[in-house]
Amino acid sequence: MIPPLIPKITQKDDDKHHSRPAKCLQVTPQEPPLKKTILTFGLASGIISSVLMLATFRFLSDMNHGQKALVLGYANIVFSFLLVYIGIRSYRDNLAGGTITFGRGFGIGISITLISCIFYVVTWEIVYFKFLSGFMDSYFAALIQKAQSAPGTPEAIQAKVAAIRHSQQLYENPFVNALYTFIEPFPVGLFITLISAAILRKKPRPTPTSVPATA
Repeated sequence: MIPPLIPKITQKDDDKHHSRPAKCLQVTPQEPPLKKTILTFGLASGIISSVLMLATFRFLSDMNHGQKALVLGYANIVFSFLLVYIGIRSYRDNLAGGTITFGRGFGIGISITLISCIFYVVTWEIVYFKFLSGFMDSYFAALIQKAQSAPGTPEAIQAKVAAIRHSQQLYENPFVNALYTFIEPFPVGLFITLISAAILRKKPRPTPTSVPATA
């Protein structure tokens, strides 16, 4: 005896369920640890700038704020900001797959610069107001002497001397002192950041597209 054919019972949503395409899991690439790079090289640059300031301060004071002292001071600043270039390159080669844009490189470099400048300012504020109050008196006295010996009318010379003495009074204000100190290293760090970001920028290579073979 042949059993009767029994139709298969299906639910209404079965066709929809089978015809629905499977969803693919979208995995978003994780951002490389940018903050760690900035903090690592920023702290290193700041510590170097502070140590160099303390180590060479005796020589700077012996030079009596002369041209040699200026050259030595800015040489220390440039040396500490070499970490800007090294930090950008380290991020590009070790964390970003060998590629980096100018904007990303500039962001890393200027962040390292700001951290280093903060160390520079804090170190000078502590040293100056705790141990060297009045250290800049000889510097302002030299400026006044130079202004008085320069040619000009007595009124013009007197105005220059008054402006120098006003700057000397402002320098004893911690906030103004910090501002003056900040603008010493920051332009150097900004310049090195721009150069480093331009040199180290590297675009990703375009992926080759496969062309289907024709018969």
